[in-house]
Amino acid sequence: MYKTLPQMLKDRAELHPDVSAQYYKSGKSDFLQISFKELYQISLDFGAGLLSIGVVREDHVGLISDNRKEWQQADMGIMAIGAIDVPRGCDATEKDLSYILSFADCKTVVAENSSQVIKISNLKENIPTLKQLIIFDEPSDAAKDAAKQVGLELFKYNEILEKGKEYRSANPNKVEEELEKGKETDLACIIFTSGTTGEPKGVMLEHRNFIVQFDELHERIPLNVGEKAISVLPVWHAFERLCEYIMLSQGAAICYSKPIGSILLADFVKLNPQIIPAVPRVFEAIYDGIYRTMRKTGGITYALFRFFVAVGNLHSKMDRKMFRKTARFGKDYIFFVWLAFFIPWLLLYPVKLLGSKLVFSKIRAKLGNAFKGGVSGGGALPPAIDNFFWTVGINLVEGYGLTETAPVIGVRPMYKPVFGTVGSPIRHVEVRIVDDNGNILPAGKKGEVQVRGGIVMRGYYKRDDLTAKVIDKDGWFSTGDIGMLTVNNEIVLRGRKKDTIVLRGGENVEPLPIEMKINESRYVTQSVVVGQDERYLGVLIVPVQDEVESFAKENSISYTSYENLLKNAEIQKLFETEIQNSVNSKNGFKMFERISKFVLLPKNFEVGVELSAKQEIMRYRLNDIYEKEIKSMFN
Repeated sequence: MYKTLPQMLKDRAELHPDVSAQYYKSGKSDFLQISFKELYQISLDFGAGLLSIGVVREDHVGLISDNRKEWQQADMGIMAIGAIDVPRGCDATEKDLSYILSFADCKTVVAENSSQVIKISNLKENIPTLKQLIIFDEPSDAAKDAAKQVGLELFKYNEILEKGKEYRSANPNKVEEELEKGKETDLACIIFTSGTTGEPKGVMLEHRNFIVQFDELHERIPLNVGEKAISVLPVWHAFERLCEYIMLSQGAAICYSKPIGSILLADFVKLNPQIIPAVPRVFEAIYDGIYRTMRKTGGITYALFRFFVAVGNLHSKMDRKMFRKTARFGKDYIFFVWLAFFIPWLLLYPVKLLGSKLVFSKIRAKLGNAFKGGVSGGGALPPAIDNFFWTVGINLVEGYGLTETAPVIGVRPMYKPVFGTVGSPIRHVEVRIVDDNGNILPAGKKGEVQVRGGIVMRGYYKRDDLTAKVIDKDGWFSTGDIGMLTVNNEIVLRGRKKDTIVLRGGENVEPLPIEMKINESRYVTQSVVVGQDERYLGVLIVPVQDEVESFAKENSISYTSYENLLKNAEIQKLFETEIQNSVNSKNGFKMFERISKFVLLPKNFEVGVELSAKQEIMRYRLNDIYEKEIKSMFN
């Protein structure tokens, strides 16, 4: 059995040498392919090239790039010689790069393009250990000059590969011997968290943290040799990184696309893939796109669509109750459930089949005829999105984890999903729920999620003090997430402990369920609940501009600018109604969870401003960015 990730790649290359491991575009519309044997050899060449320029075992190598075929090749090459990569995306700010590359003592950095080379060269004064850069793309003259001016040696990626081939010729089996020396407890990478809560922390992940997940994930998200999975996420995040390792470990191919609707759907047609892992925003975009198209079509088509969705929703809810495919926290008295639901379930079944044939089959067809399902991770999947995909017959499972757990703690099995949960803990992983005093809680009781097992990180780099705060003497890692366990040990999440809003009356409010309900509105793209230490809750809302402008047109509302339109009394009333219809007792919200005030924001949230690279809202920044707007709700 392999002990490290490059050893896994070697094993797959020996078993499936001619099977495609990577599909990529190179300025053409058609996809090109790289086999497992080629990927393995390129990785060895890159590792050998690093050895030739002085990189040694346990060196930290920066890897500043977005997802592309060279990323995986470089990653495997770095780890093959026992070095440790420190990844980050191209959207990283100079402040973040300066902190990460200096704190991690990087001597060598691999950068995607000229802009990254220039950015890093400008930071040389703050990164005293930095000696050399490697660039994937052809460097511009400006990039060459920037590196030269600060005394950094700049190598092209292909140049390192050529050096590697020469090194391997002069030192037969040297890089292979380094690869075989690898142990499961060796560090694979140091991933600095995206900073949604402040200063990034360097999460030290060992090879075993990733490999221990393969056993169970091969069963829950199965891929066969030669099958394909589309890759659209930032690979420096633990979720996408692990997904790509899972693909390779099953002899399946990584297919590089973009999370842009038109590109992604076109690539689905060309590739006919089996799986797509993505963050909830990608699936929300698909959902919004379907509804937007149907609304524009209008007439009988839209009426039929809404009818069949409503029938499908109702039938799916009954089906999940009857066959125990939904979260259960105690006795469900299944005999009485069947007694109540069997006749309507049976009567609605042919109507649902008709809807599937007339409407939903056309939606499914856009994903090809080989599609097994989507895997949602990196954030909470809104129940409305989850329910819709379940209704139309597209398999969408939700997973849960953190960077500190490499990342998978649990995921719904592709063929036995339980709605409303993120699955039971994977094998070799223990999960418990504890209250504020550390007492273990039974099923159905809400508390903090704690995890123990082979997935848990070694610790935070150079921060033993922070490590001690989250991992106790018995190895239990405190996730900071609020959740509970079902009677079958599945995990149900209820928000983040650090996001909890405490009102003046002492009431604790979890903002996420409220936000997800508000976001179900066709007029809302994002919302953020605020109100810490206030008497009531408020919400910042980013409207869907097209929908608001369509409403204005339909209701003959004149305006001079979009910003002016959002202040219109009829538009304000529209959103007030949408909020009241979403957050009320009928939908399970308590009186103190109601929204009293709101502000409509005229611009979308941006990555690097309000959003992290994973498109998570960086709540700690909003109080500064929207200080005036927040104050206006509570004055």
